[in-house]
Amino acid sequence: MKISREVKTAILVIAGIAFCIYLFTYLKGEDLFGRTNTYYTEFDYNSLSMASPVTVKGNKIGKIESIQYDFESGKTKVAFNVTPELKFSINSVVRLYQDGLMGGNGLAIVDANDGNIAKDGDFIKSEIKPGMISSLEKNFSGISEDLGSTLRASDTLLTNINALVEDDSDNGLKQTISELNSTLKTYNRIGLKANSLLNQHDEKLASILDNFDSTTKELAILMKDLNNAKLANTVKNLDELILKFNQLASGLEAGEGSMGKLLKDEKLYNNLESATKELELLILDIKLHPARYRRILSKKEIPYEKPTEAQLNNN
Repeated sequence: MKISREVKTAILVIAGIAFCIYLFTYLKGEDLFGRTNTYYTEFDYNSLSMASPVTVKGNKIGKIESIQYDFESGKTKVAFNVTPELKFSINSVVRLYQDGLMGGNGLAIVDANDGNIAKDGDFIKSEIKPGMISSLEKNFSGISEDLGSTLRASDTLLTNINALVEDDSDNGLKQTISELNSTLKTYNRIGLKANSLLNQHDEKLASILDNFDSTTKELAILMKDLNNAKLANTVKNLDELILKFNQLASGLEAGEGSMGKLLKDEKLYNNLESATKELELLILDIKLHPARYRRILSKKEIPYEKPTEAQLNNN
């Protein structure tokens, strides 16, 4: 059977269109001939499009199949397809989230992980996650009020600063700056005078510094000589001598040795005092009666006569 040229042309056009459709879906990451599972959910309003992605943990696993408005319930019913390899619980949540700053939205499946696997055609409950733009829209009124309050406070601050700058009184900023400038000039003059004074007595200062350096060197030499003279050993020997004197004094105080006994024995002291007195009387008697002791070999005994108080006082 002979095929006409028109039929061949139609077949080529249809094949080209089919190839373009397959190529377009392939570049989008979709399998035109692959099998998918369909699930359903609903929202109070529609912010999705047929191009909105269906994701799990940020990974695209499906697409929106249909978006229909239910006139009876007033809600938007959404059907979406996912790959059959994805297993998730029927108690999971389909979350509507903002996909970008330009307002695009997508669906994310948040798995409940309770073991109740959803089947093809099941209904999954939904929730809405507020995006950054919507959050800013809700908080914009508060931000505007805070910004207005901040601007009013800034205006008041600038007004006060302006008044402070333009104040020509004694307590004003201009007067304060003028006084500060005068003080700085005074310090500058003092510095110039001090510099001039130092220049005039430069030689004297140099001489004083040289003398101080010489004195320091001589002091160092003196300390070295004292060190070589073993001053530390002399001080140590002096400490030992003082320690021995202390020990000797402690022994005398405790009555140790002959000297200690002499100092501490009261009976011995009394005997010595008595002997001293008797010796003193003997010497006095010798002075008063020397003839008695010249006749010491004579048998005639000369009796002892106690000296009178006048004789004792004269001696």
